[in-house]
Amino acid sequence: MTQPLCVLVVLLFCGPGLAATANATPDQDALFKALKNAQNEAEARKIEDDIWYSWLNAAPTPEIRKQIDTAMQRRGVHDFQGARDLLDEVVAQAPDYSEGWNQRAFILFLQGDYEASLEDIERALELEPRHFGALSGKAMIFMTMGRVKLGQEALREAIAIHPFLKERDMLIEPQGVDL
Repeated sequence: MTQPLCVLVVLLFCGPGLAATANATPDQDALFKALKNAQNEAEARKIEDDIWYSWLNAAPTPEIRKQIDTAMQRRGVHDFQGARDLLDEVVAQAPDYSEGWNQRAFILFLQGDYEASLEDIERALELEPRHFGALSGKAMIFMTMGRVKLGQEALREAIAIHPFLKERDMLIEPQGVDL
């Protein structure tokens, strides 16, 4: 994987290195509404960071949070199997924690197991349908697999949630249609 693509994939699945959970709070709902109505990219980036932070703070237990953090550290030094082993434990211990599934999906992607990655993304999205990172990751996987139409659909879903999503430049405009 080329360096720019790798950096993009990290941002797609992980945001600024924070985690997510399935149980939305009224504060998260307000953040998503604010994100959808952001007036500019700077405002949207701040709200995006707040969403990732709110997901991180909603980790089901301190132990799960520590496992996620350690898995992300292992990923950072290319110990993908070590990260995957930890994330296997996370999803077993906390099957309702969307970020466990999202992080494992990212590791599976890096290991080239796209189908398993897509399965984990689907689980993350069942738990947190507004997970724009998971949707962006789904788009990247489909496009990497040559399934561009499905990738574009997933990307449009992500952009509907986060209009200033960095990956919005990957949209392909249909000929003769203004998006």
